[in-house]
Amino acid sequence: MPLRSYKATSPGRRSMTRSTFEEITTDQPYKPLLEPQKRGSGRNNVGRLTVRHRGGGEKTHYRRIDFKRDKFGVPARVATVEYDPNRSARIGLLHYRDGEKRYMLLPQGLKVGDVIVSGPDAEARVGNALPIANIPLGSTIHNIELVPGRGGQIVRSAGAAAQLLAKEGEYAQVRLPSGEVRRVSIKCMATVGQVGNLDHENQNLGKAGRARHMGQRPEVRGVVMNPRDHPHGGGEGKSPTGMPPKTPWGKPAMGYRTRRGKTTSRLIVRSRRRK
Repeated sequence: MPLRSYKATSPGRRSMTRSTFEEITTDQPYKPLLEPQKRGSGRNNVGRLTVRHRGGGEKTHYRRIDFKRDKFGVPARVATVEYDPNRSARIGLLHYRDGEKRYMLLPQGLKVGDVIVSGPDAEARVGNALPIANIPLGSTIHNIELVPGRGGQIVRSAGAAAQLLAKEGEYAQVRLPSGEVRRVSIKCMATVGQVGNLDHENQNLGKAGRARHMGQRPEVRGVVMNPRDHPHGGGEGKSPTGMPPKTPWGKPAMGYRTRRGKTTSRLIVRSRRRK
């Protein structure tokens, strides 16, 4: 999935890069797997703004992705490779032997015509999904479950991959893309391989308009606001913050830990913050 650049006909084009989309085989999604999707404007169920700098953007439909991969023992052929506006990875449409069709995250190296299968008896090769207990040590995996049967929840973005390090009792140790080593139940399902579209992280939007098309609204620095609007505001001319970084509501920012899932801390073998 290489990137293409443009002639510098304008300041926005000068550094803009985008995917060539040469791996995409169709621009028509499979309609029975589409769902209407409300615009993500950063508001909660009562309409109040809870996440800033979001709104607008192109209208999109949601593609129902099979994160569970629970159709055991039924071979499926990759029929199409498609673009998904809701995620950085590419998706593939699977045609199962019994006639059912599902979407899956497309791993690196999987192409149209390849046959994959899921289940405890599946071979540990790219695209196949099987319990961690049946995956060889050292394998690269993605779309990993945290609770058996819930579906893959981590390692799902473009280029992401985790490594299976060890198995001990009912748990396996997995090194995540962040560097964190975490224990995961060996009953959880995972897909072998690395998520495709590796060049996604190297793209340069080039201009503000592309960010607006993606639903991102402008950000304003706190130091240029008034004191009533931000703790960093005020002062004559350009002035430093004069304090440790804070959010607009006065809470510590940039390094302040907000993790709430303390009950799962016992499953973390090595923190991603440890150097």
